[in-house]
Amino acid sequence: MGRRLVPITLDNLSDLPHRCRTCVFWELDPVSGEAAVGAGRAGAEKEAWISAVLLEWGSCGRIVFIDDLPVGFVLYAPPAYVPRSLAFPTSPVSPDAVQLMTAWVMPGYQGQGLGRVMVQTVAKDLLRRDFKAIEAFGDSRWKEPACVLPADHLTAVGFKTVRPHMRYPRLRLELRTTLSWKEDVELALDRLLGAVKKEPALRPL
Repeated sequence: MGRRLVPITLDNLSDLPHRCRTCVFWELDPVSGEAAVGAGRAGAEKEAWISAVLLEWGSCGRIVFIDDLPVGFVLYAPPAYVPRSLAFPTSPVSPDAVQLMTAWVMPGYQGQGLGRVMVQTVAKDLLRRDFKAIEAFGDSRWKEPACVLPADHLTAVGFKTVRPHMRYPRLRLELRTTLSWKEDVELALDRLLGAVKKEPALRPL
């Protein structure tokens, strides 16, 4: 299988699932988000958000392709670009961290370690940009695909709880700890590109 991981841009935004490319859960505050959806502007708002973050901050996501089929993606940005995060009871995200907003892996491609590889790729990108950590809000009662990631899946890929909550704990992955597994990142990327055998079965994001 030909596998590749590419930055999200306006040119490939259409490769995200329809419900995701028209979702502005994280990109807008709750009131503005509801208004955008009601007015049918969610897709345009998503594009505007991606464009602004790319211009002002840089790469904010990755799409996983297998044989040219988009099978997963991850989005991340500094908390200043993620207004919805302030609505969570365990906010705010630490100022030295970038928020892992959401991620998704297509059914049929789950359980192959793609979730871990995406997180490792984000970590590698942020290490180059001198950030100290990745933080995310988890859902401890997660039952089906949603904008908020399952808390137990985040812990499975290395995150640790920094602010507990019965429903929405805030979790953190210290990037300095990833320096010790830099070789693991490279190996994971090699595997994603199909250079080595498949990842062992791990629960994906």
